[in-house]
Amino acid sequence: MFGKRLLAAGATAVLMAGLGACGGGGGSRGVDPAAVTDVGQDDAGTASKAPQAPPSPDTVSGLRDSVRHLARKTTRATRPHLVKQCTSATRQIRHTQRTGTGTHRTTRTWYTTERYQTCKKVRRGTETYTRTVRPQRWCVSLDNVDGDTAKDDVWYQVTPATYDEARGTDEHARMEFTPSGTGC
Repeated sequence: MFGKRLLAAGATAVLMAGLGACGGGGGSRGVDPAAVTDVGQDDAGTASKAPQAPPSPDTVSGLRDSVRHLARKTTRATRPHLVKQCTSATRQIRHTQRTGTGTHRTTRTWYTTERYQTCKKVRRGTETYTRTVRPQRWCVSLDNVDGDTAKDDVWYQVTPATYDEARGTDEHARMEFTPSGTGC
C-alpha cells in the first residue's frame, strides 16, 4: 500500500517537473536579455507603485498615424443552377414461404412490385449571385511601432471597436492594441 502511494507521488512530481520545463511557467525563452527591464522600476529608475504584467507578444504599440475603413467590395457573378430531378421506377421483389416437413414440404413463391425514386441534381441554366471580392476591413496605421523609430506607417487590421477608439484619439497619440492582421 505504501509502495503504491510512493510510486504515485513520484510520477506526479516527474509530470509536474516536465510540464514546468515545457514552458508552462513564465520563462524568458525567446526574449532578448538586453530588452528586459526591472519590473519594479519605471523609466526614470524609481520604484513604481504596482508591478505591471509584460504586454502580450501579439500586442503592438505606437503612435497613431491615420485610420482607414475599407468597405466590402462585391461583384455580380453567375454559377450553374442545380435542380433536384427525380425519376420513378419499379422493381420486382421475390418472396418465398416454406411449409411442412420431410416429404410434405412445399414452397410457395410470389412476387410484389415495389415503387421507388432515384434523385440527383442536374444543371438547368445559370443563376446570378453576389460574390464578395474583398471583405470589410478596419485599419490603423502606427508610427514608432514598439518603440522602433524606423518602423513608421505600418498598417494593422483591427476590430471595429479599436478602429472607433483610434478615430476618437488625436494624431500621434500613443495606442496599444492586438491586431487581427497586418497590411490594409
